[in-house]
Amino acid sequence: MLIAIPDVLDAAALAEVRRVLDAAEWIDGNETSGRQAALAKRNRQLPEDGAAARAAGGVILDALGRTPLFVAAALPAKVFPPLFNRYEGGQDFGLHVDNAVRMKRGSDFRLRSDLSATLFLEDPAAYDGGELLIEDQFGTQTVKLPAGHMVLYPASSLHRVTPVTRGVRLASFFWIQSMVRDDGARRILFELDQGVQAVAAVQGQGAAATVKLTGVYHNLLRRWAEV
Repeated sequence: MLIAIPDVLDAAALAEVRRVLDAAEWIDGNETSGRQAALAKRNRQLPEDGAAARAAGGVILDALGRTPLFVAAALPAKVFPPLFNRYEGGQDFGLHVDNAVRMKRGSDFRLRSDLSATLFLEDPAAYDGGELLIEDQFGTQTVKLPAGHMVLYPASSLHRVTPVTRGVRLASFFWIQSMVRDDGARRILFELDQGVQAVAAVQGQGAAATVKLTGVYHNLLRRWAEV
């Protein structure tokens, strides 16, 4: 399932993240690459354990917890601390697939990467290129979202970032281990959740139909969740 999630960062949170990023020192993006990705990757990143990444990442993690659409779509068990990248001057990231397991350096933190997320941090009119191209069952999807918006997609997807030929593309990227490993099962739960919310909006939270559908949702989640 590929889903765009609008307004993960409001104007104040986006301004705080940009303040941190604009003052930060950037390093070669291959500091965090796997063997395959290092062959295709040309960008810069914030040091994973640096103060800037921790500060900006904390703002993003707080915002994710306040974003119901993210929680419903991802059913997160673990979220990798957000990382940050910067593309300019023709830099790009060739076709690749994300590592199945991500480990945080210097710790025992690790997760299975069920979902990948890209949170855009620059106005799309401020740069040319930099589209995120994701291959899914319906073909290649092109994603270039407003600042503060995020795309969530299966980490098993082949994807790439096209060259940035004008301006600077700034984004945060990270991975999620879901309570529900199977993408098809997550899709069913997400669609059911959206249906429950639609029924509740019309009939009320206490209506018999809402209660029954909510029970079906939780019984399916109980069957599929790994916690």
